[in-house]
Amino acid sequence: MRICIITPTDAQSRRGNWVTATRWRRILGKLGHRVVVRQRYDDEPCDLLIGLHARRSYPSMARFRHLHPDAALILALTGTDLYGDMRVGTQARRAVQWASRLIVLHPLAVGALPRGMREKARLIYQSVERPCGIPIHALQSFDVCVLGHLRTVKDPFRAAMAVRNLPAASRIRIVHIGHALDARMANRARREHERNPRYRWLGGQTRAAALRQLAGCRLMVLSSRSEGGANAIGEAATLGVPIIASRIDGNVGLLGRDHPGLYRVGDTGALRDLLLRAESDTAFYRNLLQASRRIAPLFTPARETRAWRSLLAESGMY
Repeated sequence: MRICIITPTDAQSRRGNWVTATRWRRILGKLGHRVVVRQRYDDEPCDLLIGLHARRSYPSMARFRHLHPDAALILALTGTDLYGDMRVGTQARRAVQWASRLIVLHPLAVGALPRGMREKARLIYQSVERPCGIPIHALQSFDVCVLGHLRTVKDPFRAAMAVRNLPAASRIRIVHIGHALDARMANRARREHERNPRYRWLGGQTRAAALRQLAGCRLMVLSSRSEGGANAIGEAATLGVPIIASRIDGNVGLLGRDHPGLYRVGDTGALRDLLLRAESDTAFYRNLLQASRRIAPLFTPARETRAWRSLLAESGMY
């Protein structure tokens, strides 16, 4: 079968949609299909179109549905779709209606869909290949990774703010990996790097380098205001890195409602308390570590491959 994956980002961006698209191309190729990744649909022969991001892939989906009214169309929903565009934009809602199936990346996402659309939703956990050569933790510092591009929706400086006035005895240090997507964010990151001795901004990294940095840290903080199901959670869990995260559906859906490291969005003090507790309370740190290990099996490549095979089979496409 010929499959075209539409993603609104390109390879140079290294954003989550491109990472997802290239991983799906690999999985679907191993299942025996011919797969291409494009930023837009240009009328090429295609048995199945898979769109990432309802609003930004809307023109491609509209064109495909016009040319192939009965063909299979799968839409993968992002956090922007679920918690923003679908509530205020007609294009995102129309794309959801056109889709034969909807992919969601965490269990609570189904509840964000219109009731008439929920039966089309299928959950696929984003898998992670465990890298080789995982580094050991630094002994002189308690490194905490923030992994994600500098975007407002990610609340990217919350961890930096939380460590500005820690006790002198604390060894906590924030290691921030991610591109600044505009000059304002880059300037703020540089200022924080210069003024905050506990904050290091490493900028954008290759995926392999980012995973090595994450593996060498004692914790990961995911401070987002909205998520559709962050790759970073699967990456940290696969690497055995404990997670502290904002209490939003996208994080709670993957981590579980009883995850010990959840805090209220934007609450710097609560995040600060969790970081200090993780550093000083061995039992609490062990609970965080066990929580990551418990969910790690959700993110295996074999599980994601089975989910895709099942989705294509039920749609009569495999």
